[in-house]
Amino acid sequence: MCGIVGVTGRAPALPLLIDGLRRLEYRGYDSAGVAVLIPASALPSPGAADPASGIHESAQPRYVLSRHRSVGPVSRLAALLPDTALLPDTVLLPDAAPAGHGTAGIAHTRWATHGAVTEANAHPHVDAAGRVAVVHNGVLEDAARLRRQLLAEGEALASDTDSELLAVLVARAQRAGSGPEDAVRAALAGLHGTWGVVFAFADHPDVLVCARMGAPMVVGLGRAPGGDPRHDRTLVASDPQALLPWTRRVVFLEDGDLALLRPEGAVFSRLDGARRRPQVRVLDTPLAQVELGAFDDHMDREIAEQPEVLARALAGRLAADGTVVLGGIDLPPRRMAALPEALLVGCGTSLHAARVGAALFARLADLPAHAAEASELALHPPRLHPDALVLALSQSGETFDTLQAVGELELRGHEVLGLVNTVGSSLARRCGAGVYLRAGPEVSVASTKAFSAQVVALTLLALKLGRSRGLPAARATALARALLDLPDALAATREACAAPVAGAAALLSTARAVAFTGRGLSAPVAAEGALKLLELAYLPAMAWPGGALKHGPLALLDARTPVVALVPDDETRAAALTGLAEVCTRGAPTVVLHAPGDADAAALATISLPVAAADPLVAPLLQVLPLQQLARGTALALGRDIDRPRNLAKSVTVA
Repeated sequence: MCGIVGVTGRAPALPLLIDGLRRLEYRGYDSAGVAVLIPASALPSPGAADPASGIHESAQPRYVLSRHRSVGPVSRLAALLPDTALLPDTVLLPDAAPAGHGTAGIAHTRWATHGAVTEANAHPHVDAAGRVAVVHNGVLEDAARLRRQLLAEGEALASDTDSELLAVLVARAQRAGSGPEDAVRAALAGLHGTWGVVFAFADHPDVLVCARMGAPMVVGLGRAPGGDPRHDRTLVASDPQALLPWTRRVVFLEDGDLALLRPEGAVFSRLDGARRRPQVRVLDTPLAQVELGAFDDHMDREIAEQPEVLARALAGRLAADGTVVLGGIDLPPRRMAALPEALLVGCGTSLHAARVGAALFARLADLPAHAAEASELALHPPRLHPDALVLALSQSGETFDTLQAVGELELRGHEVLGLVNTVGSSLARRCGAGVYLRAGPEVSVASTKAFSAQVVALTLLALKLGRSRGLPAARATALARALLDLPDALAATREACAAPVAGAAALLSTARAVAFTGRGLSAPVAAEGALKLLELAYLPAMAWPGGALKHGPLALLDARTPVVALVPDDETRAAALTGLAEVCTRGAPTVVLHAPGDADAAALATISLPVAAADPLVAPLLQVLPLQQLARGTALALGRDIDRPRNLAKSVTVA
């Protein structure tokens, strides 16, 4: 959720830290902060700190922690920073005092859990003496007890957060004689909860210590072996996107890992003190994939990328005759033919994709399948056949509830396969086998292209299973051709819907609430459309299967409660039109997605959104894009911040 970035090196740290925060702002944006280690000689009066500057010191320090925090976006924090070495587009206050050129520091964008959104609760947090600073993602389960204990023992606390307690515990361990690594190890021992943490130390100005338990952390190695030592730099972040401009060589921490970072490199160990031999990975994400370019927001860019994403997801995996090759799911035909059932697990958008996948498994492979909400499954795992096919879906691969559900399923002896977008993520490493989505980095909080990539991967898997379970070759070939035609059909749909979506967005922006409806494969797509509108426009948005409207929801409909109806050209069309007529008689405006030339559907529409003609089993991939455009357009009409919807973060890494 929150974003962390840290660096220790030979060059000024602030430019890198601010750049990293900007790249991670989608992960948390309630507040932001930075702490840099600077020489005490850089202060206006050496050895004396200005309380207003946020600089902390002890008697005659060699280095001090210069800390700046602000409620709001990273741009507001950057405007407060006094270092003239910031990036060119940083807004600087002309009367700011110089803060020196610290070469080590940590920074954070916060998504509030413990404590209100205030400057006092913003990270980094420091101990009372200002000798230890910490940035923390996660939640300490025993924070209330620990807070009472520390207060009773005379410790001063300045925030309402659980994170501040970590700085206090590490400072206490240092006062007892421990070095940075052992102090962090002692502080974390016995704690319950989740953490991705990075500590900085005024008494060890080129050292950072990071650790992971349940929250992602990645260490970046800034100098290749044999490189120029003047360019030494070691980095750490909660998301590899923050590291892309600076290094491609990374080590993903596992739960229970701890790393000591110095400019020349990192030493990896476990919380119990055992040394760990790290696996260095090379990131292959082009930097352009996370830049806005000519687009107004990341969601707009990612919607536009979907034809290319589908082409990437299909490349090398699907032949025109329906043959599917999924290297990460190499199940023998005999095992696929004998599968008794399937379970698909996800949250939010991934859950909606899982529901589409479950329906495709049933239709193409005659395989009983159902989708489950990960947060509920973690609490009450279902009874599954020992040979069931189990899939976990996550764009980030770091979703806490999904990882918890996977753990419960593994305890019951099930092998879980992953459908993951982020290479090297926790879920990808844990599952070991599965399918990468190839969607590229997804920055927008409201997921778009990941849904499409997940549904494509599930359709390919359903087709592969179907061929082993009696699906006729002619049907497989027809579906393969429809899939291969999808990128062009999706591009045509995006272009055709651009103008009518603007009118539909204007209609929805005046609504009191919005109802979405679809049948069959369109039902989970309708739910995904409702989720997008709710996330971005903050409108009450509800989704029901078409047949459920008359069992209560019709009571909500009136002139200020529009209905967005999905009417594909499949076996559900006649029933969908009947339900749509019932909506119209109640006076509710309608936005109808339908195939080109469907005069009956168009006649019942206040606004029509044309969706390219396609095989009914790939219709969800065409229907979802106009719904994404509609949610974005409605949010813009209401003045919402598209890439920073309130109260939300990109990946939910806390319970």
